[in-house]
This record gives sequence, structure tokens and C-alpha cells, in this order.
Amino acid sequence: MNEALVSLAGVGKRFDGGVQALADVSLQIAPGEFVALLGPSGCGKSTVLRLAAGLDAPSAGRIDSPALRSASADTAFVFQDATLMPWASVADNVWLPLRLAGQSRAQARPRIEQALATVGLSEFAAAFPNQLSGGMKMRVSIARALVTQPVLLLMDEPFAALDEITRQKLNADLLAAWGAQRFAALFVTHSVYEAVFLAQRVLVMSARPGRIVAELAIDAPYPRDAAFRRSPTFVEACAALSAALEAAHA
Repeated sequence: MNEALVSLAGVGKRFDGGVQALADVSLQIAPGEFVALLGPSGCGKSTVLRLAAGLDAPSAGRIDSPALRSASADTAFVFQDATLMPWASVADNVWLPLRLAGQSRAQARPRIEQALATVGLSEFAAAFPNQLSGGMKMRVSIARALVTQPVLLLMDEPFAALDEITRQKLNADLLAAWGAQRFAALFVTHSVYEAVFLAQRVLVMSARPGRIVAELAIDAPYPRDAAFRRSPTFVEACAALSAALEAAHA
């Protein structure tokens, strides 16, 4: 692996109420690598993301990530909910992080247009969130993250609430954006199928207190399409990860 862009070493997290969310979590992500973090609800996946994003502090261990090294827009976060401003147009929602960084709408326009084109929403720049489907709202959220041209993209189950067809389409669109920009990605999911489709490596977490208990490299080239989901490699990787999850929570 290349020198790590993100590193967690022996990280633990205990919340004020006494709940031990994480124990001795260690992981590394190389520049440009796509890693999925897999596990059921409540195992601490979102906590790992928040720690990597600098939104929370560990109780033990060491963390190094772009978010902790720099106050710039090197890191972007996509949450489970699209969290759009309902009073703002699609373009203005995407503009938000650049506006906060001091860019005028005119200065930011080329990057806004590029980000919207990446997620297939160029024709909806003037629309408002209440005019969009759930999948389209999530596309806006992704565009808002990509407009900063991050080196690290953190995604917390962003497609979990979507129907399977929309989810698969957004999986493919996300990989296309990753292929074009080559940011590093840490993608949290509880779906074995989603993890295998997206990632170069999948890390499996145990029940709380969460720790990394298994790792599987997905030996399949990109770009990946619908045919990959029917391939022996996909089927075998899904079976292996399902077994690892079962063992982790036995």
C-alpha cells in the first residue's frame, strides 16, 4: 500500500454516558483508494467516520487524516440524509461549501456546473429540493461534496433509504466520479452487495465495541457495471463477506 492518507491506530471511543463504541480500531486508507466499512447498525461505523472527519475525538489511540491536518476543504462528508437547504436552489446548495470558503457565485459557477454534470443534474440547477426525488436529493448532496474537489470523501450510508434500482444507479455514478477525480473514499454501509460492488477493500466490523475483525480485497477491475453483479467474483466475494459478518456477530 502507498503511504497512508488516513490512519487509525488502536483507536477507542467511549461516550460520556459510558457506552464503549469502539475498541482498538486500526485501519489505513491510501491516497485514491476506495474502502468500504461493513457492519450492522450500532457497531460503530459512523463513529469511525466522525473521528476521521475530525467531528469527534477518540478516547484512546491515534488518528491521522486530511481533516485533522488541514482546515481546508480536503475532506468532504456525505451523511445518510441529504441535508439540503430547502429555500435554496440545487445550484446554490452545491455552491454552499465554496461560498463558505469565500467564493462568489460567479467564481464558483464552473465548478458547480462540473459537479452537477458529474451527478447527472445539469438540467436541475434551478430546481428546489421539494421538487426532487430522494435519489436526486442525494445526488445534490454528493455534488456538494465533490465541488470542493476533496482528497478524502467520507460517506455514511448515503443510499440506505433508497430503492434498489436507484441505489444501484447511484453506486455506478459514484464510481464514475471516483474514477474521474480519484479521491480516497471511506464508505460506510450495512449492505454486503453494495460494499463488494464499490470497494477495492472491504473492512468488516464486530459488534459493539466495534473493531476491525476481517478484511477482503475485491479483485475486480474498474469500471464495474451491472454484469459485475452477476460475475463469479462478485458472488464469491459476497459469500465470503457474509460469512465474515456472521462470524463477527456469532
